[in-house]
Amino acid sequence: MFIDSHCHLDLLAQEEGGIDLAINNAKENGVDHILCISIDKSSCHKIIEIVQSNTYLSASVGIHPNIEQTENFTVEELVSLANHEKVIAIGETGLDYFRSEGDLGWQRERFRVHVEAAKELKKPLIVHTREARKDTMDILENEDAKSAGGIIHCFTEDWETAKRALDIGFYISLSGIVTFKNARELQEVAKKLPLDRILIETDSPYLAPVPHRGKTNQPAFVRHVAEFLATLRGDSIENIAKTTTDNFHTAFPTTK
Repeated sequence: MFIDSHCHLDLLAQEEGGIDLAINNAKENGVDHILCISIDKSSCHKIIEIVQSNTYLSASVGIHPNIEQTENFTVEELVSLANHEKVIAIGETGLDYFRSEGDLGWQRERFRVHVEAAKELKKPLIVHTREARKDTMDILENEDAKSAGGIIHCFTEDWETAKRALDIGFYISLSGIVTFKNARELQEVAKKLPLDRILIETDSPYLAPVPHRGKTNQPAFVRHVAEFLATLRGDSIENIAKTTTDNFHTAFPTTK
């Protein structure tokens, strides 16, 4: 069985068949659980509504770094929202210097708010980083994110960044990007990662893995990430599936 540790399920509502079809397809492909990720205040409430009556789903709450700087939670607001029993993580949060320009101090401050909320709740962080690896890791280290734990999701960084994340107890989540032909550096990192610290994800509806690249991604496709990792690492698909599933339940103890 597989777990999709990062999916924007609310965005699949507009696809043919909607959320119900996406969930059914996932189940038919051996996906045992889906973590549904928020990116802004609106999606936080939508996702809680989607997951609250479904044991197959869980949720995160947070604001993506590329959401405009006027949209923010205080620590107290985020803690209050994340106290819902179906919310198992804070995020996605982090830094993205690729899409945002100018003085990005507001991104860093928003990130720190999420770290503080995660520490207070003892719920893991879901971290997004793009062209901001040093600042991302500096904040996680300096703000003692280790005490909350977390995941660097959709990992595309170098081995040095991976090692810094591993050193503070974080997990590394690999998406369909690892299956792309031009992702050789990432594939080398994926070979070196300790298996007991790897998660798998789709980030659907984005970044569909080979052989579905360019199409709308869905949680069912997480099995292709697992299959690719098994081949890349010279392992069995059964071991990749079992270990990444066990890792998810270790990272998120309330899902056991």
